[in-house]
Amino acid sequence: MTYIIDAHEDIAYSALSFKRDICLSALETRSLEKGTQIPVWNHGETTLGWPEYQAGQIALIFATIFIAPAAYSGGAWDVMAYHNTAEAEKMMGLQFDYYHRLVEDNPDKFRLVCSRSDLRSVITPWEKNEPGPRPVGLVLLLEGAEGLGSPHQLEEYYERGLRQVGPVWAGTRYCAGTNEDRPFDEEGRALLEVMASLGIPLDISHMREKAALTALDIYSGPVFASHANARAINGSDSVRHFSDAVIRRLQERGGVIGVVPFNKFLIPDWNSTDTRERVPLERVTAQIDYYCQMSGNSRQVGIGSDFDGGFGYPNIPLEMNTIADLQKLDPILYKMGYTAEDIENIFHNNWKNHLENILPE
Repeated sequence: MTYIIDAHEDIAYSALSFKRDICLSALETRSLEKGTQIPVWNHGETTLGWPEYQAGQIALIFATIFIAPAAYSGGAWDVMAYHNTAEAEKMMGLQFDYYHRLVEDNPDKFRLVCSRSDLRSVITPWEKNEPGPRPVGLVLLLEGAEGLGSPHQLEEYYERGLRQVGPVWAGTRYCAGTNEDRPFDEEGRALLEVMASLGIPLDISHMREKAALTALDIYSGPVFASHANARAINGSDSVRHFSDAVIRRLQERGGVIGVVPFNKFLIPDWNSTDTRERVPLERVTAQIDYYCQMSGNSRQVGIGSDFDGGFGYPNIPLEMNTIADLQKLDPILYKMGYTAEDIENIFHNNWKNHLENILPE
């Protein structure tokens, strides 16, 4: 097996919303939650846990700071939903605190990655296949910047370890997002200016086409998409998925895109009550292949699982039970004609190169 870098996991959101312990195995957490409403609220059972990271060789994760506007909350259980900027800022702070506490209390299991030296210290044991448990690296990614009182407040969060930013989720500030359409306004442009001054890469995953293309034209810093599938290959016209125009422009800018193994993002009319079989893992490799064919190489695509961000088992491909099963992509890609080097690019090299380019020494 070759190690994996996963570009999107909502670890803090899941832990604080459902009182989950990421140090436990996914199967143990499922047992604790059996008979509760948590699998209903999260649209599936958890797929994450430190033992599964070890089994699946998940070496590093882009760990999100994610909160939702109250208008789009999942219900009364959603303690990470906010009504205003002050509430959003408080919830962002709770998630930052969670990650710092997690690495401080479990240095043998998790390490915050804020620099290239941190990256090397985390990745080297995996690259050398050193025996025994290996700590998992966490690079903090802000998914929705609603909690910023002003764009310059981003400087404070950078000091707390934030290294990547996706300005919008629903689209309530800055520019159009998944749920709301609006112009790329003055505040959004100001936020991009502060991000560029700090060298923070821009995650365009939740931007609508016009917003994404505008951002790719005006943003001078690094760009990427932590978790986004191609609209053309999944047969959906949803604004949540990327058009060929966005994919092409992002690739021209050198950005990497993380493929999401969520059944509904692979077959749009699929739902968990279907009598059809679950979606095969080949639908994930088809997304990977589409990005590779568009770029002409294997250097601009990776994995961005989005586990457990609003879905879990069994709303993931047929062959998957937990995050460890991402390794099952390897033989499918090999059978499709991808080389060992290609698979290493997709599994970790592309995201590793991205981080080496954006992290300070």
